[in-house]
Amino acid sequence: MRALRHLNKYFFNYKYRLLIGLVITIIARIFATLVPTIVGDSVDIVKKYLDHEIADIAEVKSGLIINILLILGAVLISALFTFLMRQTFIVVSRFIEFDLKNEIFQHYERLSLNFYKKNRTGDLMNRISEDVSKVRMYAGPAIMYSVNTITLFVVVIGYMISIAPELTLYTVLPLPVLSISIYKLSVAIHKRSTVVQEFLSKLTTFAQESFSGITVIKAYGIEPKTQEKFTGLSNTSREKNLDLAKVQALFFPLMVLLIGFSNILVIYVGGKQFINGTIEELGVIVQFILYVNMLTWPVATVGWVSSIVQQAEASQVRINEFLSQEPEITNTVVQKTPIKGTICFDNVSFTYDDTNITALRNISFEVKSGETIGIIGKTGSGKSTILDLIGRLYDVSSGEIRIDGTPIRNLNLTDLRERIGYVPQDAFLFSDSIKNNIKFGKENATDDEVYEAAKNAAVHDNIIGFSKGYDTILGERGITLSGGQKQRVSIARAIIKNPSILLFDDCLSAVDTETEEEILQNLNKISEDKTTFIVSHRVSTAKNANKIIVIEDGKIIQQGTHNQLINNDGYYKELYLKQLSEKEI
Repeated sequence: MRALRHLNKYFFNYKYRLLIGLVITIIARIFATLVPTIVGDSVDIVKKYLDHEIADIAEVKSGLIINILLILGAVLISALFTFLMRQTFIVVSRFIEFDLKNEIFQHYERLSLNFYKKNRTGDLMNRISEDVSKVRMYAGPAIMYSVNTITLFVVVIGYMISIAPELTLYTVLPLPVLSISIYKLSVAIHKRSTVVQEFLSKLTTFAQESFSGITVIKAYGIEPKTQEKFTGLSNTSREKNLDLAKVQALFFPLMVLLIGFSNILVIYVGGKQFINGTIEELGVIVQFILYVNMLTWPVATVGWVSSIVQQAEASQVRINEFLSQEPEITNTVVQKTPIKGTICFDNVSFTYDDTNITALRNISFEVKSGETIGIIGKTGSGKSTILDLIGRLYDVSSGEIRIDGTPIRNLNLTDLRERIGYVPQDAFLFSDSIKNNIKFGKENATDDEVYEAAKNAAVHDNIIGFSKGYDTILGERGITLSGGQKQRVSIARAIIKNPSILLFDDCLSAVDTETEEEILQNLNKISEDKTTFIVSHRVSTAKNANKIIVIEDGKIIQQGTHNQLINNDGYYKELYLKQLSEKEI
């Protein structure tokens, strides 16, 4: 139960609703327990008539009619308050589910990129969906039935003791056996529930990755192999679920057995006491039988609730595991920090924690506000890492990055990222309309601003060629568009933001040379007052930059203008001549 203490803050938030639910439950149970008393009284009326203690049949009929009306009234009132009880507790559980999902999602957003490199998407989704659903069952049905059972036990057993203490003792005799059995079964359920949730995460992760990579699966014709792996995981998951179900299946038969044993004790012991005169009225035995059967479902729910709590505990442990992780990148600055765009790398080195690969080694350069810098280098040389560090997606391992003369860690992180327009190497688009994907950079943008951004990204003509134009809904990850179209929509999304810093990470690799030249001309106009970083494998993309640096193995091996670099032997000149010859061919 220690992990479930995390929910106490939510219970406190809805304490008044829960208190009202408790009062409603007590009222519902009190009216429910009136029925056996009235039935017992009716049996005594009939017995008195048969024993000639009541001679007038009309008096018997009158008494029975009144009791029937009282039973109907008690049942209706009990049913009404039971309905209100369910509404109160179940609604609170839905509120808690909503709050918990929001807490987890917000925490996911705060966590750094390293977290997402170490954890799979399917597992993240499973914890915010399946695990939260298990916890909701604890916050709603489990608490509701627990309150209901405790209230009913107090009311019923209290009344039973008041009329027949000895018979009550025999009636509740099986309960300690029940408690011990529940405890042992609960421990087994807890272990099996943890395993089930872990395998469900593996199954979800595999399915999510297969759907995302369905193009590759079909292209390589490995559908049978993928199906075989999924079947293997499914079979293992089924076995784990069956192991859990076998233990859970013991609960209800055990409850019925013990309740049946209690009924036998009531009839046998109660019958002997009635014969001996210890119990004077036959109706008392009838009441006890009804009370015992009234306790059947609540007692049965003890096992069910125990199972729910164990599963919720296992799920909350998994949720807390992620909630306890603190983001590596934190915003420690409260005050606003304006960003103009002068960026200085001072002896910066960076090593990735997950792979222990050193991506940058003692990098130093400076870009003035409004200037454009091109970054050229082979794949894996550390070009993209520079852009990630500017956006503080990671913190440097050593050295310092300063923006406008202020260390980047001393800038308000929100202000910094709001002033950056970033186009990643792998263009990611959401399953939404093209217009909304572009407006992602500026939510309140007008249609004219959207069209202008698309024109500057040289994608407007492509968009209006679609049947629904800018209202075209894209598939997952923008699969509806070609690679070049996705890159250009991503560029439009960045420039519509009108940021102080533009970061282009090889975002023209899927664009033909004519379109590339058009985009670059537009970007030259747009970026006149912006600090612009252009990462590329093409010399043509970076040649107009105020400064160009060449990266190799995390180090700067060349820097200067395009003209300076092509006039000196080195990697840049070799790349330029190679690409120039390819273009002529």
